Amino acid sequence: MVGVPLARRTKKRSRPTRIETVLEYAALGWPVVPGAFPLRQGPRACSCDRLGCPDPGAHPLSPAWHMQATTDAAQLTRWWQAEPEANVILPTGRVFDVFDVPLAAGLSALTRIDAAGAHPGPVAANGDRVLFYVATRGNPEDEDEWWSCHLDCDPATIDDTPGLRWHCRDSYVLAPPSAMPGGQAVSWLRPPDGRPLPDPLRILEWLAD
Repeated sequence: MVGVPLARRTKKRSRPTRIETVLEYAALGWPVVPGAFPLRQGPRACSCDRLGCPDPGAHPLSPAWHMQATTDAAQLTRWWQAEPEANVILPTGRVFDVFDVPLAAGLSALTRIDAAGAHPGPVAANGDRVLFYVATRGNPEDEDEWWSCHLDCDPATIDDTPGLRWHCRDSYVLAPPSAMPGGQAVSWLRPPDGRPLPDPLRILEWLAD
């Protein structure tokens, strides 16, 4: 009996392409929009046409991203076929919100959540930040408790948890496998697994502990 060649038996599963990952997000019901990407050569750090871009490779390509974000596979395929290096932007406040915390605090909270046997939901590493994906509260009536958090601001009502950003409506996050300026990629620490997203207040308790 002829055995299977070792090279064939040990071949690792190839990583999904960026467009395959985008379509996986769309299949989860997560709207996606293309983002700018960092440039490795030349005088500019970002693929956008803004001189001195303050956030290279970490923002949507279009100012109309609110309206453009979609789960339509055909449209997403066209976008990434036209710009295969485009980073992946996920709007928040629609299907999920995201808690964005410093790396050390995020890893510590994740360790404690795992030790308690709790479900942390999807968790991503983005450079020196950790992103916790939680169920969204959408557009609630209680504006004193839930707010629209832009990427460059911290919620003023959480003075006891410095560095915490709560991305909900009107905001977005850079998602795996997007590239960062230093060459590192955004990556999943806990990828989406189809389970319901966790209650944001429960995750907030772990982060604020």
